[in-house]
Amino acid sequence: MKTYVNFLVLLFFFFSCNTKNKTEKAVEAIPVDLQVIRFDKIFFETEPKDLPKIKKEFPFFFPAGNDDTVWLEKMQHPLWRELYGEVQKKFSDFDSYKLEIEEVIKRIKYHFPKVQTPKKIFTVISEMDYNNKVIYADSLLIVSLEMYLGKEHEFYQFPNYIKQNFEPKQMIPDVVESFAKRKIMPERDKSFLAAMVQAGKELYLKDMLLPEDEYKDEDKIGYTPEQLLWCKENESYIWRYFIDGQLLYDDDPKLVSRFISPAPFSKFYLEIDNESPGKVGAWIGWQIVRSYMKNNEVSLPELMRVSAKEIFEKSNYKPKK
Repeated sequence: MKTYVNFLVLLFFFFSCNTKNKTEKAVEAIPVDLQVIRFDKIFFETEPKDLPKIKKEFPFFFPAGNDDTVWLEKMQHPLWRELYGEVQKKFSDFDSYKLEIEEVIKRIKYHFPKVQTPKKIFTVISEMDYNNKVIYADSLLIVSLEMYLGKEHEFYQFPNYIKQNFEPKQMIPDVVESFAKRKIMPERDKSFLAAMVQAGKELYLKDMLLPEDEYKDEDKIGYTPEQLLWCKENESYIWRYFIDGQLLYDDDPKLVSRFISPAPFSKFYLEIDNESPGKVGAWIGWQIVRSYMKNNEVSLPELMRVSAKEIFEKSNYKPKK
């Protein structure tokens, strides 16, 4: 009997690997060749007298209502020039990032064949807006390079929980996150459960669109390894807190800031708060979506449309003890 069970396990492993290899080969065969336009270089290496030329060529980077003095000041101000120099030191060669982004676009095209994907990547130096480090549009991708200089860079005057994700390795997960925000159908349901599952869908897209041998779970959610371990070790306690407090169907918007939005820690209002990472609700939502996809035959485009209520009810989610 034991030999038979072992045989079944090996057979399952063989077919799983074979299916995975076929998928990877199909993904690899998809043609993608993105054009990289280093607008950061173009802007800061343009002579002030030639500003009208680049405004004409790249009008979408110069919104109406801003006087030219704004752009001329940015071109010439010592601090902006210093930041430009730091970006060029870190990203003098963008080729490796281009290749990684192309791999993500291939996976997007494989799973979402009807979706229009970007043809161009624009690298920019923006206003250190950490909520929009990457902007994914149908025909182009905008990457703010000043947000990936490394968490210890002296230019970053941000709390640790925010700047810990200002690493170059976070660029590709941020590309997927920006895509996810465009693809996931908004929920009419305003419950805490719906917000958790919504965040879980974003993270599950990272499971499917990032190369799994290069990106670990902590990279996907923006945790340190220790923060991820805390969630794994306390999964059943987190879930019990949500259940006992009858939080799942509560529509109090404060629950999102307590447990889903980026934060230095999650707010259980208990002694463990300072030990916990932020976003534990997003992490739980991720496990719910993973369980749902494991137990149901659903494509990624279908997942984007399924309601949180249905996902939860069909997930058979059970926290690990």
